[in-house]
Amino acid sequence: MNHKIIVVLLLVFFLVRTSIAQEPIPAAEKYTFENCINKFDMNQTVKTSAGYQYWFIGQKFLDDNLTVKMSVVAPKQATHAPHKHPGEETFFILEGTAQFYLNGKTTTGGPLTSFYCPVGSEHGISNAGDTELKYLVIRKYVE
Repeated sequence: MNHKIIVVLLLVFFLVRTSIAQEPIPAAEKYTFENCINKFDMNQTVKTSAGYQYWFIGQKFLDDNLTVKMSVVAPKQATHAPHKHPGEETFFILEGTAQFYLNGKTTTGGPLTSFYCPVGSEHGISNAGDTELKYLVIRKYVE
């Protein structure tokens, strides 16, 4: 996977997010050059039952609880079963083949495929392939 594509997609995502933000931009001193750059570090990953995850933007970094993490799932595995939650969520496939589940229907998708899960929908993602599945999870946590 071309890492430049990933960087461009993340940049576009954040530019769009900033341009439509409803709340004021936080104080300039909260965000520094150093804490606005997050380079993947395998030593900072969190193990899951099916692989690992890495938080590029954690729940406490942005005032609106928007997060970005990468999930890596072993072949024929899923991190968890289909579920529902109050916030919306988007998955963006970087590598591998994903099986998407949304409200009783399933399909598969590969790299550069996105999967949007509306608020309150029953959804899930699993690895349908024989290699690792890597995908970004973009989610705004709501209380």
